[in-house]
Amino acid sequence: MDKQMSAAQVVAQLHDGMTIGIGGWGPRRKPMALVREILRSDLKDLTLVSYGGADVGMLCAAGKVKKLVFAFVSLDFIPLEPYFREARQSGAIEVMEIDEGMLLLGLRAAAWGIPFIPTQVGLGTDIIARNPGIKLIDSPYDDKEWVAMPALKLDAALIHADRADARGVCQIAGPDHYMDDWYARAAGKTYVSCDELVPSEFFRDPAQARMVHWERAATTGVVHIPGGAHPTSCSPLYGFDVPHFKAYTASAGEGGIDAYLEQYLGASEQEYQQKVGGIDAIRAIALPTY
Repeated sequence: MDKQMSAAQVVAQLHDGMTIGIGGWGPRRKPMALVREILRSDLKDLTLVSYGGADVGMLCAAGKVKKLVFAFVSLDFIPLEPYFREARQSGAIEVMEIDEGMLLLGLRAAAWGIPFIPTQVGLGTDIIARNPGIKLIDSPYDDKEWVAMPALKLDAALIHADRADARGVCQIAGPDHYMDDWYARAAGKTYVSCDELVPSEFFRDPAQARMVHWERAATTGVVHIPGGAHPTSCSPLYGFDVPHFKAYTASAGEGGIDAYLEQYLGASEQEYQQKVGGIDAIRAIALPTY
């Protein structure tokens, strides 16, 4: 079974109004090449579900987003993503702002095919007051009240992995795979970009197979795009591009997203990577030290 696709073929499978989950975490291992392909498209009115970073900011600034379901949108060392902040403060997007754990439970509920998961997270907070779609329920076993976190059903998920084979076996080799396995299982279709395309025999090594976090049946398409997470990181292959993020953030106060896209986006991922120094420059970005 060969699930290889191009980024353009992935975006051709997406439609206006879809709910799309984007894997990764802030400035870490985001499927940015697929996000850039959406930026080159006519897609609009999307609902995004994300532990957000520049993926969310760029799509909001480009007018692609109708609604955002999020726990945070941050570039880490730059606490607030600038274009998300503009969209949020101006009321340009609908929002469902929830706790990080609640977002995970929503993905799990969708993956398990159940309508909600009960939790104590959110009780006594404005999460409930600000989200009329999140209901409280009484426990059938005692007199306690619970938050019923609804399933976050995704039409599609976009994920970036370190390695994948043509069958859709995907490996995340970094220290944290975040919630990407739940994005993959919660989605009707899951598209994975990868830095390295490997033969299936690669995963016969138990040490490599241990870094596979979801079933290949959950993977709809695989896109081989070395450096496809840039400017976010893909540990241990490369870190996030601090100078690029600073330039991106500065654009919000200068020429805006149009100026940023004019300078960097290009007509293809190859052109984008040429503008940022090429794959060798991306692979040379040091991992962050904490």
